[in-house]
Amino acid sequence: MHFRDLGEQWYNLHHQSISMSAKSFVIIFLLPLFSVVVGNETVQSEEYPLVVSTWPFVEAVRAAWKAVDGGSSAVDSVVEGCSACEELRCDGTVGPGGSPDENGETTIDALIMDGLTMEVGAVAAMRYVTDGIKAARLVMQHTEHTLLVGEKASEFAISMGLPGPTNLSSPESMEKWTKWKDGCCQPNFRKNVSPANSCGPYSPTHYLQHPGETCSSTGHMLTTNSGLPRVGLHSHDTISMAVIDRMGHIAVGTSTNGATFKIPGRVGDGPIAGSSAYAVEEVGACCATGDGDIMMRFLPCYQVVESMRLGMEPKLAAKDAMARIARKFPDFLGAVVALNKKGEHAGACHGWTFQYSVRSPAMKDVEVFTVLP
Repeated sequence: MHFRDLGEQWYNLHHQSISMSAKSFVIIFLLPLFSVVVGNETVQSEEYPLVVSTWPFVEAVRAAWKAVDGGSSAVDSVVEGCSACEELRCDGTVGPGGSPDENGETTIDALIMDGLTMEVGAVAAMRYVTDGIKAARLVMQHTEHTLLVGEKASEFAISMGLPGPTNLSSPESMEKWTKWKDGCCQPNFRKNVSPANSCGPYSPTHYLQHPGETCSSTGHMLTTNSGLPRVGLHSHDTISMAVIDRMGHIAVGTSTNGATFKIPGRVGDGPIAGSSAYAVEEVGACCATGDGDIMMRFLPCYQVVESMRLGMEPKLAAKDAMARIARKFPDFLGAVVALNKKGEHAGACHGWTFQYSVRSPAMKDVEVFTVLP
């Protein structure tokens, strides 16, 4: 049966006043691209509560759903969902034990945002503390600040009762780092530099070449980022989650251990409000993932929510945000999920096939939606 025929069938059923639930439409009309439902409409949830997350992080969504369906607030439910992902070390890119930097250390970025109050708490490049999303909530609840960074963020989190200090590395992350070191620290995130030995220290390319350099048969090696798999099937970088609770309040949160082999001190889009996530109570929310170093320059989630505020439906708002980035960086990899106040949701992506997870009252369990570039 063609999609047009399905639309005509829906039209006839509608005008015969035959009642059919939104859940049935999701089952019948689910398509891989943006999960389109009849014409230009996006997927609509029956009612609150609602949980949406980047990627097939099904257990994280289940944890958030259990909390919000049990009466927890949107903020607390986001924390439960992201905490579950941190504990499970989702794809090795969330929580401890993954994504070593150039020194082999794992650090944490996280954010929580309350769409009702517009309060935000975030931590970045946090060392020695495993609970990124809980640390972000502590920043929001117990300081007038928005973002704490580095070892001072760790000290704050520990002083407020979180466990630590803890070594965030794992045997797997250290093995990955060792292999990278054995490969002359290539590829990496540096550009226009020349190393003084196989793994640095690095100098700008106009410096004279020093003797004793290795990993280059020509005696001169320029490091580039052309071959670095910054993001891919198993390096999504981020869980970004949105929750609408039973009261209709919206919150978003993120957690990540960042880009593998990043330069120490690097902060991506994970803890940046408006980039990895954004929520406005009367409009909706957005979740993002991908190449954070590029995406944070465009604040795609802020753009998505503001586009929906101006009346754009979620699918078009998501596609527009991706297109704005692609015009300047056609090779970037990224994705967003848009969610409006009605519970309608849609995704858009660029450079890869993207999946996101949803749980609503109309669903018996978490459903995963596939979005094609």
